[in-house]
Amino acid sequence: MIKVKDRKIPWREGMTVADVLSEIGDPYPYAVVRVNEKSVSRPDFERTTVPDGAEVYPIPMVAGG
Repeated sequence: MIKVKDRKIPWREGMTVADVLSEIGDPYPYAVVRVNEKSVSRPDFERTTVPDGAEVYPIPMVAGG
């Protein structure tokens, strides 16, 4: 199992950050996702695997000044 925000979803071998975002059905175009203590940027979503038991936290980008 992995934890995404406040949800738990089943983990599977080879699961990537992109798979996790697809699994939770969140359409927001995140630029960065934290996997445990590691930040992963969008170009790496497809090739970064998520380990079993990980905590995944999508970080929304906020514009402002």
